[in-house]
Amino acid sequence: MLISYLVPVVLLFMLIAASIRILPEYKRGVVFFLGRFQGVKGPGLIIIIPGIQKMEVVDLRVVTMDVPEQDVISQDNVTVKVNAVIYFRVVDPEKAIIQVENFTMATSQLAQTTLRSVLGKHDLDEMLSERDKLNNDIQEIIDGSAEGWGIKVANVEIKHVDLDESMIRAIARQAEAERERRAKVIHAEGELQASRKLVEAANVMSENSAALQLRYLQTMSDMSNKNASTIFFPLPMDIMEAFRHLKASPAAQARTGARSPEEGSDS
Repeated sequence: MLISYLVPVVLLFMLIAASIRILPEYKRGVVFFLGRFQGVKGPGLIIIIPGIQKMEVVDLRVVTMDVPEQDVISQDNVTVKVNAVIYFRVVDPEKAIIQVENFTMATSQLAQTTLRSVLGKHDLDEMLSERDKLNNDIQEIIDGSAEGWGIKVANVEIKHVDLDESMIRAIARQAEAERERRAKVIHAEGELQASRKLVEAANVMSENSAALQLRYLQTMSDMSNKNASTIFFPLPMDIMEAFRHLKASPAAQARTGARSPEEGSDS
């Protein structure tokens, strides 16, 4: 007699246990009634009818997915291995369950394909120096394609761009040549600026002969401070002016003109 009452009670408890679902704050349940979509429920306590209703649970938290390493041929025909990480979350549980069979796998495959497609349109230098721009381009493409699945892509980051040893050596030689070019340009610019300053100094000194004399004395002072065995004799700068006036005097020009015919007849 007791067994006849016990069996229905046990079945009733099993039915109640199968009907009760508790979903945390970060999960939602997509409920189907006889195979047709009924609604999205949760969080909290949810009661479903076993055998008639079915519930698919969807996690709304951000998913961190590692995109496997991809072989990419850049626009300048350089083969590199690139991997990345993608952050996404479900914003529409209904679409994530109904529109795609496995939204996680679909997002992963879409990220791999987009990574190869976008990076293949850029040169190696752009991959190494413009990662932020490439990350934004990849994110926009994946986000636009996954929007129909109820997926929101929060961020995409390229982690590594691996090169062959030959390419690493070639890039090192290119960087070294670029540094040498910059050094030569900077040296040439310095010479140009120094020459301009020397011209300005010469113009200033030419206005006053005393300035040239002071510079001459300063040079002598600098030479005397060094531990060297150089012997020099100071010469007044006015002597050069005397020779210049002598060369330009009319008597000297007359003597030069008088000697010229005699030298012509001797020849």
